[in-house]
This record gives sequence, structure tokens and C-alpha cells, in this order.
Amino acid sequence: MKKLIAMTIFAAFLIVGIPVFAQSFPSEYESEFFYVNVSVEKVSPYRAGYVIQYRKGVTGQIAYVYLPGEWFDAAAGKGEVITLPSGTAWPSLSVYYRNGEFSHVKLYVHRWRGHETWGNIRQTVNIDDRFENIETIRLQF
Repeated sequence: MKKLIAMTIFAAFLIVGIPVFAQSFPSEYESEFFYVNVSVEKVSPYRAGYVIQYRKGVTGQIAYVYLPGEWFDAAAGKGEVITLPSGTAWPSLSVYYRNGEFSHVKLYVHRWRGHETWGNIRQTVNIDDRFENIETIRLQF
């Protein structure tokens, strides 16, 4: 009986004590980065960058984000295009923030340009103004 009581007290200490100690890690282990990831419906290359089409929240409404082409140059370093491996992986966009401020994006795209998630924008369409003076990304949810 004494063993049972001792085991019960020990188990109660573990259940109550572990979460308390788990919260007390030094701040040096916390990252200054966090990210938001959205599934991409369509990626459309444009002469000034990429037009990304994605669905907002539970309503499923379509939203757009415009990624300037210079972000994907090595000098600017605000964007990276990553091709997905063969298979059923779906394209996505990860927007990274550092200390609450926009840092960079990673665009995961299907490697085959004939995939249904790759779109086209006609050359007669002019949306250059949507790529001007973009410093941050504000995703809609």
C-alpha cells in the first residue's frame, strides 16, 4: 500500500512538475524567426516577378500576393524558389518574419511547368504597378 501511495505521489509530481520545468528554457534557445505557410493555388511568372494565388482561411476566397523578381536575385536575398521533388507535394509559400518584421520568402513550386499549379499571364497584360515599392508581404486570412 505504501508503494502505491509513493508511486501516486511521484506520478502526480511528474504530471504537475514537468510542464513547469519545460517552460523555463533560457531565451538563447528561442528563435527570433517565425513563419506563415500557405498552400498555393497558382504560381504565375511575370516579367516583374511572380503572382501567387492562394485561398484565404475557411471562406476559400482567392487572394493574391506579388513577389518582385529582384527578391530572388542573390544580392537582394529576400526570396528563394525551391523546386519540389517528384510526387504529390503541393506548392506552398512560406513567409518568414524576424522579430515581427518581414524577413524573406520561400516559394516551393512544382518542377514541371505543365503542372496545373503553374499559370500564365498574357504579355498584353500590364500589372507592373503591383510590383513597385514592395517591402513586405501581408497575407490575408
